[in-house]
Amino acid sequence: MKQLSLVLLATLLALSACDSKNAKVDKPAELTNLKNPTVRIQKLWGASVGGGGKKLRLGLGLATAGNKLFAAGREGDVAAFDLKTGKQLWRTETKLELAGGTGVGADAIAVGSADGQVVLLAMDTGAQRWRTEVKGEILSAPAVAEKEVIVRTVDGKLRALALADGKEIWSAEQQIPRLTLRGAAAPVVARDVAISGFDNGRVLAVSLADGATVWDSPVSPPHGRTELERLNDIDAPVKVLGEEVFVAGYQGRAAMLALDSGQVWWTREVSSYRGVDVDEEHMYVSTSQGELLAITRRTGQPVWANPVLKLRSLSAPVVAGEYVVVADLEGYVHYFDRATGELAGRMKSGGDRVTNSPVAVGDLVYVVTDKGDIFALRGTKVASQSAKTETPPAPVPAPEPAPAAAPAPGG
Repeated sequence: MKQLSLVLLATLLALSACDSKNAKVDKPAELTNLKNPTVRIQKLWGASVGGGGKKLRLGLGLATAGNKLFAAGREGDVAAFDLKTGKQLWRTETKLELAGGTGVGADAIAVGSADGQVVLLAMDTGAQRWRTEVKGEILSAPAVAEKEVIVRTVDGKLRALALADGKEIWSAEQQIPRLTLRGAAAPVVARDVAISGFDNGRVLAVSLADGATVWDSPVSPPHGRTELERLNDIDAPVKVLGEEVFVAGYQGRAAMLALDSGQVWWTREVSSYRGVDVDEEHMYVSTSQGELLAITRRTGQPVWANPVLKLRSLSAPVVAGEYVVVADLEGYVHYFDRATGELAGRMKSGGDRVTNSPVAVGDLVYVVTDKGDIFALRGTKVASQSAKTETPPAPVPAPEPAPAAAPAPGG
């Protein structure tokens, strides 16, 4: 169904583009030289997990645990690297066409394949613990809980496999529209529930123990007359911070939900299929049009918006120190000032598109291209030229003490 939906979408888009021979086709924004970048970006190391080829929009992102970085390639390799040096610690050949990974937890690594194979590996050695088959294509990283591996397939099903042996424990399901984007939201484990968005604009939370529905929230109800207008997929993982769940959907909304009940606290009209990140004050969103947004975390009010990367197919944003970082269709990694939204600097990581979200550990950012090349970057703030050359101001005499204020009535 997912492949058919993708073909239908491509056909409808092509037909709409052909309505007028003179219709102007918008192109991705061209990158201009930054005259005064405020961040210096260093490439610390590079590695590869392999897997170049067709542009399939696979969910093969990076994951970290302890001092290790984990990656999976389309041709079947799963590897672990030292976070600081990039030294390869182990590599395992699954001999599968991997399409979803990497999920980490409980000293294990989980990956999924295009034909529904799920593999669990030991985190310290890469040795295979088990391999099992589920029905449905896997296009996102499984989530690894204490006793379960949670897998989301493109047919709208959420499954729990026993961490011990891979046997299915339970499954939950959402009805999927006929026409959807290619992709599937990675499930997220928070406390005793598994949470995932679906292609019908809903977010579902189920009990890890038995798969019973804890809450089911319609974040982005479909609207419009045609199937194309009614596309409202949630294809990116939710972000859980404390008692709050943050999410954004395509042709839908960004929203904050309560973790315990799924109650929607606020929504804002936003279209995104890449995902979000949050910090103490703000939620950051890469829109489907290539705009980077900052939204107040508590109220959903806009803070800033930067359209400088319009139509450059941005990855999900990630917060790294004082910056929000995104990557684009040509492999450029862009650093934005968290406070102002101004573009602070950029570096080309490699020669290929970046689809999956970068991963941040402190001020270090890790990026994997769709070809499987991995890079570690560090952004360091550049001291302003004015601060270096400006003559210190002359001392200013202390002001005379102000007269004491009259006491307030009744004070």
